[in-house]
Amino acid sequence: MTARISKSKKAKEVEEFWDLRIYVAGETPKMQQAVKNLEKICDEHLKGRCSIEIIDLMKNPQLAAGEQILAIPTVIRKLPEPVKRLIGDLSIHEKVIVGLDIKKNS
Repeated sequence: MTARISKSKKAKEVEEFWDLRIYVAGETPKMQQAVKNLEKICDEHLKGRCSIEIIDLMKNPQLAAGEQILAIPTVIRKLPEPVKRLIGDLSIHEKVIVGLDIKKNS
């Protein structure tokens, strides 16, 4: 899930690259479930065209203010623009797909 495609105009026309970041606080069952849910959605809908970065705010608490994280887990879609945010364990896949604006086989 970490392969990036070229940012050229032609590559963008073919398929977009998704840069997702999930903010968590420690290794908890809720965190593990949220990551698992996000990975499953990416595998089903983005097939190798995304990266997921897990940011543990217990290790880097200063990153919470920079991204205005108010609750965890929070997912931020950096790419494609515009930036989108979701909060929760991501267990309702339909809401995640709509919230991140993921289209089937997009």
